[in-house]
Amino acid sequence: MFMQIAIGAIGIGIVLMVGYIVIAQVRTALPTPQVTNDCLGQVGIDPDCAGLDNTSTLIDDAGFVSGTTATQATVFAGFGLVAVGIIVLAAFGLINIFK
Repeated sequence: MFMQIAIGAIGIGIVLMVGYIVIAQVRTALPTPQVTNDCLGQVGIDPDCAGLDNTSTLIDDAGFVSGTTATQATVFAGFGLVAVGIIVLAAFGLINIFK
């Protein structure tokens, strides 16, 4: 019985590791859309542009970047919950062996 649980946990662990790699690679492979820079040439003129890039015509879309980052964090949190489930399952199997 424990051997079946152990083999299942190893299989799920491998799927988790592949999932982490796939999600990370997909996020980095997605092209980031560019938007027009409203702060172009606004050096010391517009207080909303203080500290922002004011030399580039196009900049990365902040909504896309934060959205993909949040999605990746959510998926990784789900993977973490599955990993905790595997640990609990393995602990349950060990308890049953030594009972």
